[in-house]
This record gives sequence, structure tokens and C-alpha cells, in this order.
Amino acid sequence: MVGIDEVARTAGVSTATVSRALSGRGHVSVAAKTKVEAAAKSLGYVVSASASSLASGRTRNIGVLVPFLDRWFFSTVLSGIASALMQRGYDITLYSLTADRTARHDVFDTFLRRQRVDGVIAISLELGEEETERLLELDLPVIAIGGPNPRLTTLTVDDIAVARLATEHLLALGHREIAHIGASPEFDIDFHIPTHRRQGFELALADAGITVKPSLFEPADFTIEGGFRAAKQLLGKPGGRPTAIFAASDEMAIGALLAARELGYRVPEDLSVVGIDGHELGEFFRLTTVDQFPLGQGERAADAILAELESSEAEAPTHRPGELPYELIVRGSTARLID
Repeated sequence: MVGIDEVARTAGVSTATVSRALSGRGHVSVAAKTKVEAAAKSLGYVVSASASSLASGRTRNIGVLVPFLDRWFFSTVLSGIASALMQRGYDITLYSLTADRTARHDVFDTFLRRQRVDGVIAISLELGEEETERLLELDLPVIAIGGPNPRLTTLTVDDIAVARLATEHLLALGHREIAHIGASPEFDIDFHIPTHRRQGFELALADAGITVKPSLFEPADFTIEGGFRAAKQLLGKPGGRPTAIFAASDEMAIGALLAARELGYRVPEDLSVVGIDGHELGEFFRLTTVDQFPLGQGERAADAILAELESSEAEAPTHRPGELPYELIVRGSTARLID
């Protein structure tokens, strides 16, 4: 295998310069860095992860805690994290946290304590006091995406405000009979995002002087299939039907669009539909949504963890919470109500 000495000879610099140039730590002139990178590429030299770890005390690996690996939102946030970290020469190790207490205990008390990661990112996980304490005991940077945690640096989306924005869009179009597809209790975990979105929906109705009707709420499971079933229930009930549906996720909103089509309703002429997330299929289905930029959430979390890693050790962590952006994207699934 090609060694660092051979790269140094080819580039005409010292091995220390090669080390600094390829690790990104320490000052190296642009000219020297260019020569080192060219020499390393021509020789097929790759920095040894184990040697780099021994020299720097860093693993260049970030642990990522995630509740689901098979859901679009979480996989998209994860993609943003992985892409941003890879560009900076970091790997990731995934830890899937379920509701199983024993499995969660193993992650916090065993896996994360093996000193294989330089920092931890938690995606939409409500960490208990004991779990938070375990993370802090690692003495590593931790970034949490989701609800607030006063002991950690957090990046949060105001789910009440997001839901209000989606509902107020429908109200501004003249809709009054607005249904909501939310979540069943078993899916209302980790920061109670479905509950907060339902609260935002109901607060917007109350501000408009509209009484909330329990008959216009239908729970689902944040999937297209669940949204399809819930919308068929809402649209198939006897009596007056809603003129609009606010779904707590884009996937459920897409399911509602498909249900409306199957029942013979035109969207948006007969029924307006709005969701939340910014799903990649939203544009294809012409879905109006409140985009919360999940890819960008992951990229921002990666930037935040790297900023903490690269800051001076003398600097104390600030734990300042960061508000994540969101934006109403109006497409073809919503329209003004015509009497």
C-alpha cells in the first residue's frame, strides 16, 4: 500500500504537510494543498482512518439516532446529514431507536459508549431525562432535531405555527367545512407532533370563529395508505362533506387526493387538500403543502455538529435553540371555494 512518505516525496513536501493538507487541520498554503491532493490522487493514497484517529483523537464518525428508517421524512433528513458530513470527510453510524426500552437502553449505555463517534445527532426523538444525561456523560457534541430540550442544542420547527399556516390558507380561500387527518394515539410519540399540528388546526379555526367538529377529524398513520383510508371515511360519511382537508403530512395528503379521485371528486374544484412536509412527490401530485425542508434540516444539523467539533475546546457550548424554516407552497390542490 502507498504510504504517506511516498505522497510527501511525490509532492515535494514534508509528511507533516501531507497530514495537515489531507486532514483539513492546521494551516497549509493553497499551492501545497493542491500538490498534496494531486500526488495522493495519482498514487491512489487514502488516509488511514485508524491512523488518523490515533493521531487526532477523532474517529471522524457521527452517530445518528433515528426513530424510523423506512419513512420518507426521516430518510430525507438522514440523507441531508450524510451528504453534508461526507463532503467534510465524516462517516455516520446509524442507531435505530424504537419504543423498546431494552433496545434503547443498549444504545445509550453500550453502543454510544464505545468511543466510536465524535458527536451525536438525534432526529425527532424525545429523549427522556435519563437518556439526555447519558448523552451528556459522553462529553460529546449533541444536536437534536425536533422538539425543545433545554439541556441540548436543538433545531426545532414550530408545528403549531406550521399547522396554523396550512389551515389559514384554506380559510383564506373561503373554506369553512375543513376536515383534518391526524394521527392515532400510537403514532403520537416523540414531541407529540400530530397533537401540536391538530392544535394549530383548531386554533386557526377558533380564530376564524369556527366551531371544531369532531366528525371532521380522522386518525391515520402518516402513510399514503392511511391517508387514503381516512379520506374515504371523511368523504363517505352521510350528511355534509368537507370542502377541504388538511392532512398532518404530505403522504396522508397524497392518500386523500387518491381517495377523492376514486370517489369521483375533482381536486381542487370539489375538494381542496393541503399537507405538511415538502415531499418529493408533492410537485408531481400538484399538492399544496407547508414545506419544512427536511433535506435542509439534515444539512443544518450536520453543519451544527461540525461547528461544535471544530470550535475551540475552551469555548463552552451555547445550547442556543435554532428555529428551522418552513414555507407555504401553493400548487394545484387548493382553490377558492365557489358557492
